Amino acid sequence: MTAPVLVLVDHHDGVPRASGLELLTAARDLGPVEAVCIGEAGAQAAAEVGRFGAGALHVLTPGTTAPVALAAALARLVETTGAATVLMSSTFENKELAAHLALVTDAGLVVDAAGLETADGGRVVTVQQAFAATWTLRSEVLRPRAVVALKPNAVPATPVDTPFEPTVTTHDVDVSAMRERVVERTPRPTSGRPDLTEAQVVVVGGRGTEGDFSAVEELADVLGAAVGATRVATDEGWIGHEAQIGQTGVTVSPRLYVGAGVSGAVHHRGGMQASGTIVAVNADPEAPIFEIADLGVVGDLFTILPQAAAELRRLRPEG
Repeated sequence: MTAPVLVLVDHHDGVPRASGLELLTAARDLGPVEAVCIGEAGAQAAAEVGRFGAGALHVLTPGTTAPVALAAALARLVETTGAATVLMSSTFENKELAAHLALVTDAGLVVDAAGLETADGGRVVTVQQAFAATWTLRSEVLRPRAVVALKPNAVPATPVDTPFEPTVTTHDVDVSAMRERVVERTPRPTSGRPDLTEAQVVVVGGRGTEGDFSAVEELADVLGAAVGATRVATDEGWIGHEAQIGQTGVTVSPRLYVGAGVSGAVHHRGGMQASGTIVAVNADPEAPIFEIADLGVVGDLFTILPQAAAELRRLRPEG
């Protein structure tokens, strides 16, 4: 029998994130799917993972979110289920968790994958983008087990024809081996916008905003988009560093990327060049970003973005 695939499904208050449903879709081509949720996940989560092909749901109830403890709990699941592959979304937190898990399970590790396949013998083959998305890299995992972090938006989420009714099992996370001690928790501020790494649409502001992100945020809200930034914008303190896109920030691959006042420096392009459609707005017609843009608009972003937002509102159906 084909070994099961464990899929770590990120969720918010028990509602699976879109990236988790994409992972469940990708996992179905590799073997029987079993979902894993960290923290409370109720009937809604079970129904949703079943709708996307998971025959089982494992709920980890952690006293901590420290990667070393979560990795140990996931390693025990790998052993008890006989899973040969573990999939998770390629976020900062999950990539650290993936590294710990690969170490303790002696698995091959791939992060920031853009696609998954299987080779002869059932080994996992990943597709990645390298050198600022100018090269496509295919890697075959030769170890008996594979831990793969897949980029959000890499696979369209597609439910199965006949939903499963997954069995739900709860597992405690052992914190006795931890060397760290949590002394304080600070919740992340919420804006109501989608998570930057998972968003289908991203609107990005650069040096050309001169610190005023109001037009960027207005267009983002009309599009239901996340707001991102270049390194110079975060270094200047115009926006938080969690919004930085690039080689030293987050990597995004939305279906639509809109860059406003973004020059297109190579370190920024490395974090967004895999976007589906790239739209650039810049007052400098020689800006490097126009070299990779599908649509380029030369002009003042403070004029163009509000006009675009107003036209989108006009075209939006009532209700």
